[in-house]
Amino acid sequence: MKNVISLVALVLSAFAAPAFAAGAADQISVIDPYVRMTPPGTRTTAAFMALKNAGDAEAKLVTAASSVANVTELHNHINDGGVMRMRQVKEIAVPAKGEVALKPGGYHVMLIDLKAPLKEGDHVVVTLGFADGSSKEVHATVVRPTAGAPMQGMDHGKMPH
Repeated sequence: MKNVISLVALVLSAFAAPAFAAGAADQISVIDPYVRMTPPGTRTTAAFMALKNAGDAEAKLVTAASSVANVTELHNHINDGGVMRMRQVKEIAVPAKGEVALKPGGYHVMLIDLKAPLKEGDHVVVTLGFADGSSKEVHATVVRPTAGAPMQGMDHGKMPH
């Protein structure tokens, strides 16, 4: 009888473990998400935001998805011999107790082959996927690009650059 009780306890704990295990997404706060509005005929745009990690471990953003685009990728801009080039990246690390900015000229989420034009004020859902299998749904507003204000509402003084 004791073996049966132990076996039942073991099986139940295996099913209960995921309920108690917090994923990286639970530790991430998304600040000021937005998608850049595109000119007519343009089928590619980007989503920007800041990701703040309240956890004690680094979180790795490894995927992004959105129903507004046929392809969604993580990208960065790099200086390649004096020429700025956009490149797909495998992951974006969000340091423990730190944050990373997804901003024009840096990391961002590319929305490629848009299914329909995006209008100012539209809301776009982007699902961020982390290396541990957790995910976070982000609701971003489509905004018109403005000169001198690449990250509307962001306090750059508190961000590591």
